[in-house]
Amino acid sequence: MWIDTHCHLDASEFDADRDDVAAAARGAGVSRIVIPGVARENFATVRKLAHRIGGAYALGIHPLFTPRAADDDLRVLREEIEASLGDPLFVGIGEIGLDYFVPTLDDARQQFFYGEQLKLAREFGLPVICHVRKSQDKVLKGLRVHGVKSGIAHAFNGSFQQAEAFIAHGMHLGFGGNLTFERARQIRRLAADLPLEAIVLETDAPDIAPSWRYKGRNTPDQVAGIAAVLAGLRGISEEALSIGTTANAHAALPRLRLISS
Repeated sequence: MWIDTHCHLDASEFDADRDDVAAAARGAGVSRIVIPGVARENFATVRKLAHRIGGAYALGIHPLFTPRAADDDLRVLREEIEASLGDPLFVGIGEIGLDYFVPTLDDARQQFFYGEQLKLAREFGLPVICHVRKSQDKVLKGLRVHGVKSGIAHAFNGSFQQAEAFIAHGMHLGFGGNLTFERARQIRRLAADLPLEAIVLETDAPDIAPSWRYKGRNTPDQVAGIAAVLAGLRGISEEALSIGTTANAHAALPRLRLISS
């Protein structure tokens, strides 16, 4: 069995066949799909969807959505977190973080939202799902400053030194479709050589499709194929990888243990 620790199943790309996509994932052995929030407008959506498909969800304001986010959205996020603490499908705060790939983002604005959401994570004792695109060092600095020591660095693509720093801080690293491309040598080396205990699987669907769906829509059932590639890179069985990455997902997002079948 597999856990997709990061899937935007609420995205419009799934409007035509969302339930079929979730069913296909279950048929491929994906026991849980974690759906992160990205903005105030989709908090209720991801919660309802997680309950509909038997998945899980996180709540947060994505750095790419900070240009249109209002300061009051943080108040709403706090209220939504408080209301969700009794919900077994609620697993953490995310997707939050920083992005330095998109040049038009206001750095001060995204830093403000990142910092405020880390404060919420610390206050409520929740793990975080972090966006770290070209921002690994600054994301890690925020985690250190605010004392948040659990969660996932999503779609990790940093150096070995950065990976080891995240791991030493208590974070897990998310790997997905990128590792299926032979040209992605750095990601493949990281996925092959980092401690298995640090790795969780994800799709980021509908984005970051594996090589066999290049430029196509990604879906959560692809975790199984991604895992097969990763098992080959590491020279271990898929069963061992399944057991290990499931345990890792539970460690990164402890509330998942409460709902795992």
